[in-house]
Amino acid sequence: MEEKFQHLIERVKEVHGGETYVITTHGCQMNEHDSEKIKTLLNTMGFKEIDREEEADLAIINTCSVRHSAEDKVIGHIGRLKHIKKQNKDLKVAVCGCMMQRKESRDYVLNTFNHVDIVFGTNNIYRLPQLILESDDKKNAVVDIDESYTNFDNQIYSRTAGNAAYVNIVYGCNNFCTYCIVPYTRGREVSREPEDILDEIKNLVADGVNEVTLLGQNVNSYGKNLEEKITFAELLRMVHEVEGIERIHFTTSHPKDMSDDLIACYKDLPKLANYLHLPVQSGSNRVLKMMNRHYTREDYFTLIDKVRAVRPDISLSTDIMVGFPGETEEDFEDTLDLVKRVKYDNAFTFIYSRREGTRADKMENQVPKDVKDARFQRLLDAVYTIQREKYEALHGTVQEVLFESVSKNDPTKMSGRTAGFKLVHAPYDADSIGKMVPVKITGGNTFSLEGEIVHGKQ
Repeated sequence: MEEKFQHLIERVKEVHGGETYVITTHGCQMNEHDSEKIKTLLNTMGFKEIDREEEADLAIINTCSVRHSAEDKVIGHIGRLKHIKKQNKDLKVAVCGCMMQRKESRDYVLNTFNHVDIVFGTNNIYRLPQLILESDDKKNAVVDIDESYTNFDNQIYSRTAGNAAYVNIVYGCNNFCTYCIVPYTRGREVSREPEDILDEIKNLVADGVNEVTLLGQNVNSYGKNLEEKITFAELLRMVHEVEGIERIHFTTSHPKDMSDDLIACYKDLPKLANYLHLPVQSGSNRVLKMMNRHYTREDYFTLIDKVRAVRPDISLSTDIMVGFPGETEEDFEDTLDLVKRVKYDNAFTFIYSRREGTRADKMENQVPKDVKDARFQRLLDAVYTIQREKYEALHGTVQEVLFESVSKNDPTKMSGRTAGFKLVHAPYDADSIGKMVPVKITGGNTFSLEGEIVHGKQ
């Protein structure tokens, strides 16, 4: 299979080498990493990445289906490409990702947009060379969807140009939260072999990477399906031993699978970032049960206490949903109370939206939009107040910042993150890119910090 794969890459290079592409990514870090793999494949096949779809030979949309609004955004994007293709008839349009794994969404795209040339899913990125060649000779869209994960990661690992990289460790999800479409788009949990993961990380280090983020819908359940059992905590300890890696992140964790051994890693592994993203979704036990989350608010508080016992200054973030079907004012007050007690450094907040194909979509007592909107604003007020206090407390302190790139908004500055995953901007210094640098925090706002490099201590 590997020999055939390499032959296809060479064949596409012969036919399409020198052509240009644009890829647009919707959704989470998993989608971002999938796009990195797609870029790696295209670059290997001789394509050149550009910024403007109007000038591209290939436009790829990597889609998200976690919320209906995400799909609406994708549909609008596909529609705009139809007008671009009228001006550039040689443009190929490819649509991939989670939305295409869902039959209803895939059929809608295929039946509505005849300018789409290629459709593929999350599990068969490696088939892209073949699909490009097939699309050369077909008038209708070439469609290829795999229902289950195929282990091809080490053939197309992302050769990132920066110092930070994502690494998939587990695919899919077995939790079936009642509001979530992911198990139906990403499939059931499949863990990669630890040797493959470590080989990928070592290759990334050779390409200049010194920070990795281990990815999975639920990294805490890593290893359960492997023949030789291994826990996520054991994998973390292995990654920690890889020479050249300076900082390790992981996302996302599920509270029901947060083990004491994993918590102990925060005590034992200095390379493990001083940061934990632990989605709570709701502070109400009644709502958590309806969500099928398998823990209580009391269980969650216990986990937070254990983590802070080994890392008192750890930065915590979470996901919180407002307006789940049947949520009462009392339920919402429980969520507000939890937020104020935990005091998150950051929270990703969402208003519940119905998702066809999930159990929650069929639940009664859907919360009215005006009630959801009002509660959401109250939640934001609480979250941002705490977040602002957390950021202001860092003013005047010196933080170790791993700088990753030039600032997107100001080319005179560079951007990086603290061990607690807080975004920091500082005056541009070419020698500091890709390095861990001491920075004195001089100011900032609710979402980022400003600082100055402390010279003489690098």
